Amino acid sequence: MAQYDCVIIGGGPAGFSAGLYACRAGLKTVLLEEMFAGGQIATTHLLENYPGFPQGVAGPDFGNLILEQAQRFGLEVRYESVQSAQLQGGSKKIVTDSSELTARTVILCMGAEPRKLGVEREDELRGSGVSYCATCDGAFFRGKEVAVVGGGDTACEDAVYLSRLAKKVYVIHRRDSFRAAAAVAQRVKDGDNIEILWDSQVTDIKGEKRVESLAVQQKHEGERDLPVEAVFVAVGTIPRSALVKDQVTLTEAGYIATDAKMQTSLEGVYAAGDVRDTVLRQVVTAAADGAIAATAASEYLMTHSG
Repeated sequence: MAQYDCVIIGGGPAGFSAGLYACRAGLKTVLLEEMFAGGQIATTHLLENYPGFPQGVAGPDFGNLILEQAQRFGLEVRYESVQSAQLQGGSKKIVTDSSELTARTVILCMGAEPRKLGVEREDELRGSGVSYCATCDGAFFRGKEVAVVGGGDTACEDAVYLSRLAKKVYVIHRRDSFRAAAAVAQRVKDGDNIEILWDSQVTDIKGEKRVESLAVQQKHEGERDLPVEAVFVAVGTIPRSALVKDQVTLTEAGYIATDAKMQTSLEGVYAAGDVRDTVLRQVVTAAADGAIAATAASEYLMTHSG
């Protein structure tokens, strides 16, 4: 059974940042990723808001770059799916679909996935007008007509943000009132170029190669066709925390609770990136989380050398 100082579960920006910092700290470290380097960012056409890339960088290219950088400092990367993790005690055991490992520290970087609308062509047009991150992709639709789906804080904040860029913003919400905080909800209602569609649901996303319009079913007005070029889905995210749900403390929404050093409720176990309870889920914050988690893991090992 392979033994490590640190096992990182998840190969997005948080995981590879943690791997980079852990290896530079001299820890024998392995990163486990079930699919490909970069995580969700690898499915993004262009990443424009990460420092150091003035012209932006393609998502897959960014994934390959963080992989190459971390491997240069000795990070071992295995493309294996984690089946179970026993995180209690000084020696943690990780079982994948092809191996068993033990580690003195573990960093959980499994990420979160956006909750989808579940309509036809949603997956096909992701990155071509279907987006789950307004701050990531909003600038691509400057001066265009767009839609936001949702009624919580994120949806309302996205609508206000997009109203500064887009010609018009439709907010589509299945209820007759927002769930968002009163202040941000009021900013949506006051927006000169924001139109709210209450009691409404998207039933179809139209377009062959890119979003061209949305079919919206309204409770009282019937079906309506919205001529938008983008739809920003903000109906929540689903943290990938099932692997550890019975071992570390989770929030009510299922995110992993951590302190400022990314430590979970278990000693020697850390969480970073979108899977943890945080106020912002962006590539830059995930990378910062990973750096903090690895540094904390290194400090932990120095004080628990026995």
